[in-house]
Amino acid sequence: MTPTTTPTTRRDFIGKTAVTAGALTVAQSAWAAGSDKIKVGLIGSGGRGSGAANQALSTKQEGVVLHAICDAFKEKAEGALSNLRTKHAEKVQVDDSRIFAGLDGYKKVIDSCDLVILTTPPGFRPYHFEAAINAGKNVFMEKPVAVDAPGVRKVQEMAKIADEKNLKVVVGLQRRYQNCYIEALKQVKEQNIIGDIVSGQVYWNGGGIWFRDKQPGQSELMYQVNNWYHFTWLCGDHINEQHIHNIDVANWFLGGHPISAQGMGGRQQRVDKKWGQIYDHHYVEYTYANNVRINSQCRHQAGVYNAVREEFTGTKGKIYLINSGACYATDHAGNTIWKYRPSGDAGAAAEGEQKGKKARRGTDPDPYQVEHDTLQAAIRDNKPLNNAYYGAESTMTSVLGRMATYSGKEIKWDEALGSKVQHMPAIVTAETEAPVKPNADGWYPIAIPGQKVEGVEIL
Repeated sequence: MTPTTTPTTRRDFIGKTAVTAGALTVAQSAWAAGSDKIKVGLIGSGGRGSGAANQALSTKQEGVVLHAICDAFKEKAEGALSNLRTKHAEKVQVDDSRIFAGLDGYKKVIDSCDLVILTTPPGFRPYHFEAAINAGKNVFMEKPVAVDAPGVRKVQEMAKIADEKNLKVVVGLQRRYQNCYIEALKQVKEQNIIGDIVSGQVYWNGGGIWFRDKQPGQSELMYQVNNWYHFTWLCGDHINEQHIHNIDVANWFLGGHPISAQGMGGRQQRVDKKWGQIYDHHYVEYTYANNVRINSQCRHQAGVYNAVREEFTGTKGKIYLINSGACYATDHAGNTIWKYRPSGDAGAAAEGEQKGKKARRGTDPDPYQVEHDTLQAAIRDNKPLNNAYYGAESTMTSVLGRMATYSGKEIKWDEALGSKVQHMPAIVTAETEAPVKPNADGWYPIAIPGQKVEGVEIL
């Protein structure tokens, strides 16, 4: 996954990309003529957006600059710019005329840039992706790529158009760019180290998330946008926004999506009305082909067991995957049969061990950085790269799980993907009424398994 790091000019970049008449058309529309700059646009400048922009500017590709930025809230865009300038003073080339605020600012960023970073609340992702691909722009977009089935289908549709236009797309499911996971997959698929996978568990159990008070004069819509994590139409619940990482690993290692899901969930610590609509725990049993079952846990509760990892049981053993890089496999007697080692200087490690010291065996690259290295290398070298397909599939798997926990019913993949329930409105402007509203007591509609709740649509 390590990209070529030989410095390349913008003209070389375009020349290698434009190998066919169709690719030439795309390249000419994507990059402004007569400039060595590759203009990056950031759409959504929160913590993850700022991190993604930092990584885009940290590649070895010459001429990459941040050219424009937007956020629903101007102060967030300005704050992100201030932080980025401390790290990339020469590469942050955003003047006041290219700082856009509001819910329509993404259009101006797309129009003025060559490569766009989509890191707004997930509900907006399908429409921003559609606009970027229609404009002929390469894309980095964060996970999840939608919050409902219509949004997933939109991303699937635009993924095909991206291929037709020779555009490159990376989705921020960074475990697919992490060496320990890549090597573990090789051990499972190529070396058959644990045999055929028969079951598995995936976890994201943590303490919880932030909340932002309503500001004076703030509309209900903008209050919800500012607290996007707590509303299904913007976030898709934390099984979709966060636990998708682990669910994606299950799809990746099993080679496809589940055929059905059933589960349970609810709110035990989120007992205050301020927490919007989302649950604080989900447990889903996903059934894949050949009756393989993956048990999925995610939880936002304080003072309880935490875990962020994946494990799979095979006919010959088990493999354990941990984001820190401590991946290993055992046989069914518990004996270690494989352990991941980061790349590095093996000689120095051996010498250190001989001296009785714990030697560092090397440091793997940051997968968040590798995502951007790989994207820019694929554009430069005109190599096929489109993560939107598996990004959409894993998003739909997370949405399927939410449908199961919200309803308390077993849901089939095909009926979930075909659902017409659209949580995210097709058009949202500053004047749009909030899609969900609190009742007279300030409570938002919350799904109750087995019951019909006014204001809650599931499937």
